[in-house]
Amino acid sequence: MSVSASSPAAAAGDEKQEAAPVRRCKGVNDLDKVVLREVRGSSAEVYLYGGHVTSWKDEHGDELLFVSNKAIFKPPKAIRGGIPICFPQFSNFGNLEPHGFARNRTWSVDDDPPPFPVPTSNSAYIDLILKPTEDDLKIWPHSFEYRLRVALSPGGDLMLTSRIRNTNADGKPFSFTFAYHTYFKISDISEVRVEGLETLDYLDNLQDRARSTEQGDAIVFESELDRIYLGTPSKIAIIDHEKKRTFVVRKGGLPDAGLVNAHLSFCLLLK
Repeated sequence: MSVSASSPAAAAGDEKQEAAPVRRCKGVNDLDKVVLREVRGSSAEVYLYGGHVTSWKDEHGDELLFVSNKAIFKPPKAIRGGIPICFPQFSNFGNLEPHGFARNRTWSVDDDPPPFPVPTSNSAYIDLILKPTEDDLKIWPHSFEYRLRVALSPGGDLMLTSRIRNTNADGKPFSFTFAYHTYFKISDISEVRVEGLETLDYLDNLQDRARSTEQGDAIVFESELDRIYLGTPSKIAIIDHEKKRTFVVRKGGLPDAGLVNAHLSFCLLLK
């Protein structure tokens, strides 16, 4: 998944001092995190707890992700907001706790990752890896390696690349569901429209996942909405008219997309 954000340019000011492109440090409640920076000023923060992106700022320092002021940065609670990783189960599509356990585990920095298919040589990036614990195997008896690369391009685009490998000793296959549960920071939900999901079928989570077809030219939010759109295109645009900002989400290997605006927040799920 790759996300770019465009908004009106700010007035020119002093040039920003160059900072280390990748820095490991402590975050809230002394949790380990990684800060990615680009010379133009954009940045991202990734907590090892959950492999969780909690901040993405543009070159003007404007925050582009929403994190609740009630977020608890303390295991075993998942961090509320940002980009939670839902694995090995999305929502309640299975017998595990909703959204799986990856967002409640501490990931490790992957110092020797295999080559990634997405070139990131000019980007600031960090590679993380998650393997199941003995307790995980008791509730989901499948051995795996989940590798995640979080990268920040020179232009400030945020890119997440996931690779999941079956490491079962007997080679037995397993199935899973997965999502990037992304919370975008917006001005007013009534000023937002989403383009790219027109005429698609969707499952309505407010109607026991009844299947319907999108009728509008673009999606606007006039009431509570919680849907999973099926067979979505590789590009989806989220337009915030009040901020005059457009998020462009590009994805591969993730056929479906969810939209949720419950509690006046907004998130896009890619699964």
